[in-house]
Amino acid sequence: MDTAAAKAAIAVHCARYPLLQPTDLLKFLHQSVFGCGHLITDPAAAADWLAQEMDRCADGGEIEPLDGSFCRVPLGYLKALGVSPVSFAALFALSARKEGGTVQDLELRLAAALDMARDGLLPFSCEALSAAIEGWRTAGFPAQHHSEDFRAAYAPAYRVLHQGHAALLPLMGRIDRLLSQKGRAVVAIEGRAGSGKSTLASLLQSLYGCTVLHMDDFFLRPEQRTAERYAAPGGNIDHERFAAEALPGLQAGRTFRYRPFDCATFTVDEGTDITPAPLTVVEGSYSLHPALGEYHDCAVFLTVEPAEQRRRIEARSPAFAERFFDTWIPLEEAYFAAFHPEQRCDFTMEVGL
Repeated sequence: MDTAAAKAAIAVHCARYPLLQPTDLLKFLHQSVFGCGHLITDPAAAADWLAQEMDRCADGGEIEPLDGSFCRVPLGYLKALGVSPVSFAALFALSARKEGGTVQDLELRLAAALDMARDGLLPFSCEALSAAIEGWRTAGFPAQHHSEDFRAAYAPAYRVLHQGHAALLPLMGRIDRLLSQKGRAVVAIEGRAGSGKSTLASLLQSLYGCTVLHMDDFFLRPEQRTAERYAAPGGNIDHERFAAEALPGLQAGRTFRYRPFDCATFTVDEGTDITPAPLTVVEGSYSLHPALGEYHDCAVFLTVEPAEQRRRIEARSPAFAERFFDTWIPLEEAYFAAFHPEQRCDFTMEVGL
């Protein structure tokens, strides 16, 4: 732990809430280290309670960082974005599974807070904080409640999320509004190799139970793999077959035959029938190829720094890493340079889950 960073985070928190009491600071530190603190055993009940709380609060607010990997998300922020209580309850349950820190991490932050109190940098005495810490430590560091003074002054209404999950909330707000208005929605996830496209698609599937289609299932068949084809930007994906086999059913919301390319046999599988769920996600590079038209209701572009891209690809596909860097990534970058799909996206983000 960086003691200077911990003290800076405590100072910011105290400046934001000058009327906080020792128990409120302990709550801040507990959330910073341990995050959500518990699992949701009944998602439906959690969503109902969340809906009631959201009804009582005004729109607005902004995400408040904690001292660690978690943050506080005001319920008014969710309302302003249009995130539904059901979707957020599901996301909160995922964050509750994220591993937090240790008691040792908490003790180091408590020591930093005591140092600040001794120097007169906190809005209460060192004696008051020390007594609160000793009682809390004796009890085994249970989750804290806000003081009555804090509640009266600031009316807290928030949930704690992992920062990586909180970054998805604007996208979830767009999805929830689309589903509410239209009943169906298609989200395209475009981006660079190793940027987290399949990770994001999987996360959305766990939240919404959505249908997920992969552009990697539409690799070129052997007879299509010509020099002329590879020379065309975005030509190294069978966008013609995607347009003919998947798009009509996807756009109409009706059952269609989905036939993935089999990389082991270099043939197209017989496939299975798919009936699109209310939300369908099309993930993968070339998902916004101009030849596919504007089939989507919302588009996301994922980016990643080159060093992190290399680290991820080498970790997940060590046998094919050099093929990525020598062949596939240059083809991707030629496609991005020619068609600029990121300019047609509603969101650009990095996935850090």
